[in-house]
Amino acid sequence: MIDTSRRLWILAPLATAAAAALSGCFFDTSSDSSDAGTGCEILTDAGGTVVVGSGLPGDPAAPEPASGYRVGKKVVYTSRYMVATANPLASKAGCEVLKSGGSAVDAAVAVQAVLGLVEPQSSGIGGGAFMLHFDAKTKAVTAYDGRETAPAAATENYIRWIDDATNRTTPVPSARASGRSIGVPGAVRMLGLAHAEHGKKPWKDLFQPGIDLATNGFPISGRMADAIAGARTNFLRDKDATAAYLKADGSAKQLGETFTLPAYAATLTTLANGGADALYNGALAQAIVAKAGVTVGDDPAATPITPSKLTLSDLSGYQAKKREAICTTYRGTHMICGMPPPSSGGITVASIMGILENFDMAQYKPTAIDLEGGKPTVLGVHLTAEAGRLAYADRNAYIADTDFVPLPGNSPDTLLNKPYLQSRAGLISLTSSIGIAQPGNFNATPVGISTVQEAGTTHFSIVDRQGNAVSMTTTVEAGFGSYHMTNGFILNNQLTDFDAPADANGNPIANRPGPGKRPRSSMAPTLVFKLDSAGKPGDFVMATGSPGGATIIQYVAKTLVGALDWGLNAQQATSLVDFGAANSRTTSLGGEHPNIDETNNGANDPLVTGLRALGHTVSVSAQSSGISTIMRDTVNGRKVWAGGADPRREGLVLGDAINP
Repeated sequence: MIDTSRRLWILAPLATAAAAALSGCFFDTSSDSSDAGTGCEILTDAGGTVVVGSGLPGDPAAPEPASGYRVGKKVVYTSRYMVATANPLASKAGCEVLKSGGSAVDAAVAVQAVLGLVEPQSSGIGGGAFMLHFDAKTKAVTAYDGRETAPAAATENYIRWIDDATNRTTPVPSARASGRSIGVPGAVRMLGLAHAEHGKKPWKDLFQPGIDLATNGFPISGRMADAIAGARTNFLRDKDATAAYLKADGSAKQLGETFTLPAYAATLTTLANGGADALYNGALAQAIVAKAGVTVGDDPAATPITPSKLTLSDLSGYQAKKREAICTTYRGTHMICGMPPPSSGGITVASIMGILENFDMAQYKPTAIDLEGGKPTVLGVHLTAEAGRLAYADRNAYIADTDFVPLPGNSPDTLLNKPYLQSRAGLISLTSSIGIAQPGNFNATPVGISTVQEAGTTHFSIVDRQGNAVSMTTTVEAGFGSYHMTNGFILNNQLTDFDAPADANGNPIANRPGPGKRPRSSMAPTLVFKLDSAGKPGDFVMATGSPGGATIIQYVAKTLVGALDWGLNAQQATSLVDFGAANSRTTSLGGEHPNIDETNNGANDPLVTGLRALGHTVSVSAQSSGISTIMRDTVNGRKVWAGGADPRREGLVLGDAINP
């Protein structure tokens, strides 16, 4: 039973401005040192509360068909801690850890353990991740790299040919569904490294929410059901995936059915008791190598499968790495920090923002600003898309795993210094689109241009009661990764993020495969701070990020522009129309958004026609971002946390009650 004796229901002036926006958070009159009866519940439309995952009316975890956009989401305000993820059950797990005094990294471990069960199509312990961590006491920003690596036996042609010398044909049944796509998982060892440095609660206690859900079950959500249905044929090659996700008659498990996965509960128990290393040594490591090395599928047709060259030494030798975050100033008032290579996300987002700061973006803010972020303007979208074209041009030419391929000038500064980005901004016209941009010329030797496109992924943002923050993007690459499964978890297909060794002209591509190399990513976990007097990160402003493959960069950039230039709150900036461009003639405007008229291919929407008049090829296809944003805000003179979860997915923001 929920104790309401110490609650003050929302009757103050804040109620008129933000009562519904609290999305279940309520005022609490208890002291900051007590959590008795507070936090992590949802306020229902009827005025009561409901526990996430209870199945009672108003439960945000109740399964609903996946939809393109949920209208009317409002910003959530909390007092001391907050978690925003793409799934209500994952948000609950993280919130309960924070409520009990855990750190942001503690909560991240619990969230990832649950996401691997409730959103297995997007991330899991068989995949990789990038994390940015902010230490509120030291003001240090640390980048943790848990990207997968290629086996030591991988060659430059590892993904495109079965054998360099004797069989130059594509791995079967496809590069993705073969063993060749499977990289050494990195997420677990990365979380172990971060927890060793920033954890407060025992590692073993952080897996219990995932263990309980895997054992007792949960109703399959709309997005998970759709993903299972889409992967059904591929699951048939793998008896473990078939047993987990398909019924006895071979049909896909469906929306609302109770899903249990005892094998996953057993694996989480092993990790809880044995630490992160339990995935990289012993029985779990042996199972990963064995599954990656299979040569024949488990379907009745006995489909041939090209095996991986992954070994136990590849797993035991895997290292998660601490790297220096990419931090750049914005308009002299903020510092934006992102992931360094092997992710291209940090540099490319910084490049877009560094180009845009040469324009007065505030004058191009959306019109008719509403809960959904308003209607973007033609020049607001045009400038952001043009900056994207220029930034992606450099990304595609130069960014890869810098442990193997250096950046121009051997430094991110070559691509991000103010004079260079000012020169790139000078290439933008207010009256016509560039179309396709050329990369900056830094090399005497021609370079090949990357064309690989990524997919999949999920993102979450967390702040704890000490003000420490985590922004983490995590992935198995495409939906359900390689379709190979062992011990209750999906193995990634991350190595398909590599390019061919060279382009059609024979110029080497930076993102080519190699032994022990990490494929380039677009994941862009991002932290924003006020710029202090010493030019260092000062007060925390924002944590954000998104899934979406190569489009992640665009989703994060539009969210940053929305918040920093247009004054949108955490939910509005998250909900705002997804717009932007990679280095192609096409500019995307998410037609799933209620403020875009997608009928007649956008011909009835003045934003679309205005962009087309500037030479843009506009697509109004639905976008599938999954942005999770936390911002520092002020309500009634008090500093609070403000959160937004993407209405295009099943995300939820949770935290403690506001104590005004």
